[in-house]
Order: sequence, then structure tokens, then C-alpha cells
Amino acid sequence: MLEKLLTEQSNPASAAIDALPTEEALRIINAEDRRVAEAVGKEIPAIARAVDAIVAAFGKGGRLFYIGAGTSGRLGVLDASECPPTFSVPQEMVQGIIAGGEAALGRATEAAEDDPAMGAHDLRARGFTAVDVLVGIAASGRTPYVLGGVAAAREMGAVTVGISCTPDSELARTAAIAITPLTGPEVVTGSTRMKAATAQKLVLNMLTTMAFIRLGYVYGNLMVNVQPTNAKLADRARRIVAQAAAVSPQRAADLLAASGDCVGLAILMGKTGLGRADAERHLSEAGGRLSQAIQNCRGSHG
Repeated sequence: MLEKLLTEQSNPASAAIDALPTEEALRIINAEDRRVAEAVGKEIPAIARAVDAIVAAFGKGGRLFYIGAGTSGRLGVLDASECPPTFSVPQEMVQGIIAGGEAALGRATEAAEDDPAMGAHDLRARGFTAVDVLVGIAASGRTPYVLGGVAAAREMGAVTVGISCTPDSELARTAAIAITPLTGPEVVTGSTRMKAATAQKLVLNMLTTMAFIRLGYVYGNLMVNVQPTNAKLADRARRIVAQAAAVSPQRAADLLAASGDCVGLAILMGKTGLGRADAERHLSEAGGRLSQAIQNCRGSHG
């Protein structure tokens, strides 16, 4: 059965890659990688439906969960772990579940992916509920661990999304929203850590980034909820405030200090002249949406 999967087929473009000069072999890999973005682009309508479902769930107090095994599981955990520092959201708002648990992040435990009951168990152990959204990730679309988790989520009545790279996969048929970028056979046969994983990462980037854009966590194209927790991020925060509020770097630093290192609040204070307490109130009334808070302030003083 596995030999029939698209992700397990042999790629004629790389049939003799082991005998080629390094640069020529790398050009083959690069040429195959260029196919990934096009494959993901064809799935944008489905990705958009998933984003809208995630935003709706967040609006009801729900959360986003990823579930996967091996490379797919690691990608889900990675995307979840990057949301708090990028968008200043609680750790529990986006969560990644991987077959084999935390130990599988640094050491392959691929046998864990064969147990559908464990996928359902791990999902329930995280407190998953009907108001949450589950995104199952499996390049082959047949990973039992992932299918078990998705089935459990469907039984609860939750929205389910399936990301796979094989046509008409079981995951695509099981999930309510199927995202299926068809990246084709891998350069190294069956090594879905390559094109399939790249496609999965691109989709996950879209899901969370667009969801938080819709929620107002981005102003223009600026990460206005970034947490300045190290030197690089502190410098980025100052530059964001300076650009968005049209103030000098020193004024941006002063606004950040006055706001308690809250980038969005510092921008609102800089653009409106409000003190911290009034700016906090306006931002809260706007549901944290900086553009709406600025518009409300201008309206109230217009």
C-alpha cells in the first residue's frame, strides 16, 4: 500500500543524484524545492477556510492544536512555540502534540505514530474541547496516531483540519477541511522531511500568521505584539514603535519604557499623546486591535 503513495514514489529528476557533482546535485534539490510554493498556492482557498475557522474559535475562547508524528509533529510544536514571543499570546492558545511526547522532539521515536488510540488519548489529556480547532499533520495522510486524534476531535464536534501531501488521503477524507499541497516525489525517495515538510511549514506559517493578523495582532505589517525579551527583540521593538508612531529612536525607547515594554501601547501613546492608563483603556475597548484603537481615539477627538 505505501508504495502507491505519492510521497513514496521515486523522483526521476534525482535518479542519479549520488553520482553527480555537488553543485549539480544541489541544483536538482533547489529546482524541486521551487515546486513547493506553487503546490501550497493551489491550496489557498482551503487554507483560508481553516484560518477563518481558527479565528472564529479564538473569538469563542477556543484554542488551536496541532497533532503529528515525526517531522510533522516537530513542525507543529515549532509553530506553536513561536506564537507567544511573536504575538504575545498565552502559551496554551496554540499547542503542538507530537507522538512520543517531548522526548520525540530531539530523538526520533517513530514507532509511536502507529497507535491511533494514543493520538486520541494525548489530545484528551491536553483538555481539548469542542470549541477548539485541531490540525492534523501527516505527509502520507495515513499516520494512525494523527487519524486517532482527528477522529476523537470530530466525535467532540470540534473543527478539524488535515494537512497531507498525498491525493485523496485518509486524513483529507476524515478532516472537515483538507489542505493537500501535492509536492510530488522527494529527491531522496520517501524522505518527507524535504519538500513535504517545507510545504507543511509554509501552511502552518499561514494559519497562525493570518489568524493573528485577523485578530489585530499586526499593525500594517508590523509585529506590534512582539515581546522584547532579548536584545534583538528589544531593538526590533524600538524600530517598530519609531516607524509606526513616526517618532525618533530615542522617543520610541521612552515610549516603550512608559508603556511597560508593550509595543502596541507605546505606538498608541506616541500617535495620540495619551498617557498609559488612557491608552490601555482604549486598547482594551478595541479588543487589543491597535488600528481600531487609533481610529476610535481619532474619532473621539475629531
